[in-house]
Amino acid sequence: MKDYLPICREDMQKRGWDQVDFTFVIGDAYVDHPSFGPAIISRVLEDAGYRVGIIAQPDWKNPESIDVFGEPRLGFLICAGNMDSMVNHYSVSKKRRSRDYFTPGGVMGKRPDHATVVYGNLIRRTYRHKPVIIGGIEASLRRMAHYDYWDDCMKRSVLLDSQADLISYGMGEKSIVEIADALSSGIPVEDITFIKGTVYKTRRPDRVCDALTLPSYDELLADKLNYARSFYIQYCNTDAFSGKCLIEPYPDGVCVVQNPMSPPLTTEEMDHVYALPYMRSYHPCYEKDGGIDAIKEVKFSLISNRGCYGGCNFCALTFHQGRIIQVRSHESIIEEARQIIADPDFKGYIHDVGGPTANFRKPACQKQLKRGVCTNRQCLFPKPCPNLEVDHSDYLSLLRKLRELPGVKKVFIRSGIRFDYIMADPDETFFREMCAHHISGQLKVAPEHISDAVLKTLGKPENSVYRAFCKKYAAINKKLGKPQYLVPYLMSSHPGSTLKEAIELAEYLRDNHLSPEQVQDFYPTPSTISTCMYYTGVDPRTMKPVFVEHNPHGKAMQRALIQYKNPNNYELVHEALELAHRTDLIGFEKKCLIKPRNTKDPAFRKTEYPKEKKQKRPATQAEIKYGISFEKYDSIQQDARKQADKRSAQRRKNKR
Repeated sequence: MKDYLPICREDMQKRGWDQVDFTFVIGDAYVDHPSFGPAIISRVLEDAGYRVGIIAQPDWKNPESIDVFGEPRLGFLICAGNMDSMVNHYSVSKKRRSRDYFTPGGVMGKRPDHATVVYGNLIRRTYRHKPVIIGGIEASLRRMAHYDYWDDCMKRSVLLDSQADLISYGMGEKSIVEIADALSSGIPVEDITFIKGTVYKTRRPDRVCDALTLPSYDELLADKLNYARSFYIQYCNTDAFSGKCLIEPYPDGVCVVQNPMSPPLTTEEMDHVYALPYMRSYHPCYEKDGGIDAIKEVKFSLISNRGCYGGCNFCALTFHQGRIIQVRSHESIIEEARQIIADPDFKGYIHDVGGPTANFRKPACQKQLKRGVCTNRQCLFPKPCPNLEVDHSDYLSLLRKLRELPGVKKVFIRSGIRFDYIMADPDETFFREMCAHHISGQLKVAPEHISDAVLKTLGKPENSVYRAFCKKYAAINKKLGKPQYLVPYLMSSHPGSTLKEAIELAEYLRDNHLSPEQVQDFYPTPSTISTCMYYTGVDPRTMKPVFVEHNPHGKAMQRALIQYKNPNNYELVHEALELAHRTDLIGFEKKCLIKPRNTKDPAFRKTEYPKEKKQKRPATQAEIKYGISFEKYDSIQQDARKQADKRSAQRRKNKR
């Protein structure tokens, strides 16, 4: 039967079940859509013949909240949600967010901090010996000892703190079915040590074959540099082909063992996963509370690939999805597009066709499918590898097919675009068609910074590549007659960025007449090279020191410099320029970022900025007609436009 999976005993009984095989506890509301990890895992298990019941956002203070289905036959599954629960709850400044897009009505507080740990301990209060398997992005990126930005300390593997038996890390489709099969065949959970893509605990590390031993947890606490060394060993063993088992010892004699990553899915396997009978929306029980906001961005979007070999240091994709690209077939994506078109709410616009990086539709080179990714070099950074196969033809063909589907007005690309990959392609066909058909006036790209010194620590290409991309983008749009613009994503306070580099970025924005409305402060999330730099102060690949701005005031100054035109940032920008000895940027010349504090000060009148003689201008038609100044007339017009906009917005709201 095609329906939502059971969320209560009544649902279970309707299916004729007397017991579930797995109780799946999740931190998000239940959304049965392939963009949501719990939906994929539960449908994959269902497809393998297992009965799964969903408990979404249980009351973690009440042990009875996880007893909805009674005792499961095989065990409990736990996923904190589509996001790390701490990222979901807190901004980079550690302030509580006001809205949770994965909760009915956006209400905050429906899940605990460190949800995986809390849910695991909640289950153990009632079911002490039942197998508990944790997974999802939170457990995956905290599978070994890690730096926790929110508590500003080293934490143990989430496997130990949650009292779970296994972690299914990465995307999990293969490993979760193998775990289920092993449990169903009667193998005790403590003996399930042989499955790729899992982490387990043992007191017999001597039984682990072909393994590397990481610094112990005590050694990590004693010296931050030990964490840098440990992290780099982990980073070099994230590949399914060449990765080795990793052993992390703990003080009480327990060792956490990470098996190599699961092999990447083939195209046929990917197609099968996305063809499962998803309901493609949130459970109807949430309708009364306002629904789930998170579905809006993905309901009319298509996932075409997984994995990323871009190698950005601030991104955790290497640890979670891996660097080998996995793709769906055109037929699979077009079939899902037809389902979208049939939706009554579809207005003719497919919002996105992509993945972590939209324009990656094949592995970087053929060697990756046989021997895995290189451990000592990147595919795109600092320069494209000579073995990199740059080819947009398959992605372009897919977009053309989607554009031709009846009922489709426009197909947009909103996933990340690697502009350096586009620039490495000698064929401009994709670039031209992207500008002609797949942009809605603005293309969002992520240069992150313009200082080559900072770009090096970010793992991004040199600024000259981005400048060349901007020039070509402008030329193509001019030829097409389309007034389309670039919106650059910029990051402040990343390791390696001092006030000098922040001012360099501000000068670039000034020279290019850019005023970013949004700026992302660097957010140290688990399992990224950048977070390791932030905590240890060294690049784990070279062990060379890297400047890190830890002071909140220093971070605020770097952020303010990117938005130096904002009057609220004036004092921070002024202070930053004085500290950096760049007071030449304070004044009235075109090159200046801000004006001096007080132009009436006697000291100012002695400077090189003489008071300009005011020129009398001729009266405008408005002044002649209405008898008021142009400035006053313009102000009245602006107020009238604002009032008209408010009335229009109210009419639209009433109509809804």
